[in-house]
Amino acid sequence: MANPQQLSLGVSLNDDATFDNFYAPEGSANAASLELLKAQAEGRGEWFIYLWGRSGVGLTHLLQAAGHRAQDAGQAIQYLPLREVVGFAPEALLDGLDQLDYLCLDGLEAVAGKPDWEEALFHLFNRLRDNGGRLLVAAVQGPRELPIELPDLRSRLQWGMTCQVHPLSDEEKQLALRHRARARGLELNEEVAHYILQRVPRDMNELFCYLQRLDHASLAEQRKLTIPFVKKVLNL
Repeated sequence: MANPQQLSLGVSLNDDATFDNFYAPEGSANAASLELLKAQAEGRGEWFIYLWGRSGVGLTHLLQAAGHRAQDAGQAIQYLPLREVVGFAPEALLDGLDQLDYLCLDGLEAVAGKPDWEEALFHLFNRLRDNGGRLLVAAVQGPRELPIELPDLRSRLQWGMTCQVHPLSDEEKQLALRHRARARGLELNEEVAHYILQRVPRDMNELFCYLQRLDHASLAEQRKLTIPFVKKVLNL
């Protein structure tokens, strides 16, 4: 087994992105997808998973969580946010990634319609498969809807397991906020969680950013998360 490593692409995993703090209601489609991702990251199950869902559902969190799980298992991995590297020459950037145990490509939509990227990804897909590596990709559209122009790449993207990450209901978002708070060691009761959800944007990424602000303020001032404290810190 290769030694755990990340290539020197200037990309690192967020320590807060784990499977344990991703809220997926029991019995839901998201919970089933979570189990598939865990299995793949641990070297079991599907060799290729295509994950998709609209912005804010947690795709980046899940790809980074998978990277952490694979890294913890001693695998050579790389997480690559395509939105941030689309301006670079793909052949040079992707060189050597086929030697990894596990590759996570985030934001596939950023390179759709770009011939050089599509060609490079097609060849990377083939080499990674031939070398026995595993691949996890994420996009805001499913593999049939994504505007990929290279027919061979479109075909390859439909080979694997496709999983949609579904948005949470408002009630589930409130539970997710409390779940993430507990993971941070914060006590966030139902009343305060409801207060927050009714007054800030309901995109999960933004909600968790607000929670991070509250966490820092709570530690600094040694205060519990009450409605007056939340109102003060978030200027609500």
